[in-house]
Amino acid sequence: MSNTQKEAGTASTKATPQRSANLPLDTILQGECTEVMRGLPDASVDMIFADPPYNLQLKDQLQRPDNSQVDGVDDAWDKFDNFASYDSFTREWLAQAQRILKNTGTLWVIGTYHNIFRVGTAMQDHGFWLLNDIIWRKTNPMPNFRGTRFTNAHETLIWAAKSADQRKYTFNYNALKAMNDDLQMRSDWLIPICSGKERLKKNGKKAHATQKPEALLYRILMAASKPGDVILDPFFGSGTTGAVSKKLGRHFVGIERDEGYIAVARERIAATERLDEEALGYTISKRQAPRVPFGQLVEAGLIKTGATLYDSRRRHTARVRSDGTLVSRDMTGSIHQIGAHVQGAPACNGWTFWHVENRGDLVPLDRLREEIRAISHA
Repeated sequence: MSNTQKEAGTASTKATPQRSANLPLDTILQGECTEVMRGLPDASVDMIFADPPYNLQLKDQLQRPDNSQVDGVDDAWDKFDNFASYDSFTREWLAQAQRILKNTGTLWVIGTYHNIFRVGTAMQDHGFWLLNDIIWRKTNPMPNFRGTRFTNAHETLIWAAKSADQRKYTFNYNALKAMNDDLQMRSDWLIPICSGKERLKKNGKKAHATQKPEALLYRILMAASKPGDVILDPFFGSGTTGAVSKKLGRHFVGIERDEGYIAVARERIAATERLDEEALGYTISKRQAPRVPFGQLVEAGLIKTGATLYDSRRRHTARVRSDGTLVSRDMTGSIHQIGAHVQGAPACNGWTFWHVENRGDLVPLDRLREEIRAISHA
């Protein structure tokens, strides 16, 4: 990221309703989310993280047993006249989100039981395709002071593709598995809410009532984005998405109408340092890795023309031709076709089936393919 981009990460600007041909990277746009989103170009962002108003519909002030007041969510931005007005608001920003997302992009929405089911219905009505619902289980939730309900100890995230026919989207399965001690990452996440030094304060009070923990955004960005991707947050608040995006080498576009929140976010992001290129590396799956044709191994000299290939038990053989095809039993074809032919099987992964001899040992072609990939990314 250039110095110009770093400086832009602390900037904010008034957005105009006219649609812009350029995406204002690493910028906080001030204004009402739907109006600002109308000015952003089509299919321009890789991921959207949305933390919309909860519409808590609070009727009374919450008090602790000692009669002190609970510092809950009573901000104006969370208040709507009725469910119909909230639903209309939801449909409007979702329509813009769907337009702005790339065809390979995904949307994350977080909410509580007050709003997440209404938002989920609107998402499906708009044609978003739900991939997962994630339960963020809080290790330190606020107690239920009145003792009339269960302690509300979780929030729900919905992860969705742009449409039902979308086949490509980012999911860093292997990176999440590595983060989780080589176990598949589950859809229930145990993460504490903001507290201590992470909780931003202004004049001794919370700078934002619903500040999300950086650990939550870290996992989301690691799961569904890559370095260099653009992350849009239409409800930017105190800037958690921007801070974590900058740290992980992603670009961000934030939308926020409150000048006070923008000031907090600007200061926070300016103080955040981007990880270096080596630290930004992460574990990718073979499916995500660049395609390497077998002929490239021949071109690079890792496999010699005329070399004999073997299966792991030396029961089958094939010879390499100059164009990267194999010949065996008077049949020619790709490493996959010939592997299937010699076994009498309908299909075969030639990269793992065929081996080349090296000093008496058999080395799978897949290992040589990884050498090519390593050279390409050096």
